[in-house]
Amino acid sequence: MRVLALDTTTRDGSVALVEGNRVVAERRGDSSRTHAERLPSELLAILEGEGARLADIDLFAVASGPGSFTGLRIGIATIQGLAFVARRPIVPVSALEALAHAGSREQQPGHLVGSWMDAQRGEIFASLYRVVPGAPFGVERLHELRAPVVRDPNAVLTEWAAVADEPLLIIGDGAARYEALIRSRGSQAQVSAAPVLAGTIGLMAVVRAAAGAAVDASSVRPLYVRRPDAEIDRDKKAIER
Repeated sequence: MRVLALDTTTRDGSVALVEGNRVVAERRGDSSRTHAERLPSELLAILEGEGARLADIDLFAVASGPGSFTGLRIGIATIQGLAFVARRPIVPVSALEALAHAGSREQQPGHLVGSWMDAQRGEIFASLYRVVPGAPFGVERLHELRAPVVRDPNAVLTEWAAVADEPLLIIGDGAARYEALIRSRGSQAQVSAAPVLAGTIGLMAVVRAAAGAAVDASSVRPLYVRRPDAEIDRDKKAIER
């Protein structure tokens, strides 16, 4: 099975071509240009580089969030458009879960993996998982202990202190940004910067498609976690009236 995968949850993002259980090619995006300027050309370029065509793709995969609202909309719309043209299904994947899967590869069962994505405004998108016995990238590999939230990193550390009784890895650009805070709280957690995610998203999609999780292009919905600014501003104006 050939999978074309896309991540636009961060400024740079990434694209990947996956075949079965192998990442054939993976590229980080050019952060000096917006996703709108780079897509779909980055996806088509990785296909061309591997001598593949859009018609050769069996499945599309996309990070469904959380992340930049604009980035998510552009990424999902791009994959939807390609999937419509190729008449292929899509597997949407949580970027927080993809981070945890990437981090769990070197962790033993029982260890904890926390995903921290920089949400700006002094907040992070975060979720916490326990590694359990299971094949890499499989749905049974991680047990969710804390559902995705957007919150002050101090508050997240306080909440996690009640459950983080096992070795803990915190991974993501939020982990890298707030490493000093993590250390100041006395945490013994390992901290890892965000890896390129598109390859992991593609590998997760292969497993999920086999389990029946692929959906029609029109069914993909973004996982925002935080409410869009437009909604917040609208509610504030309604209260002020």
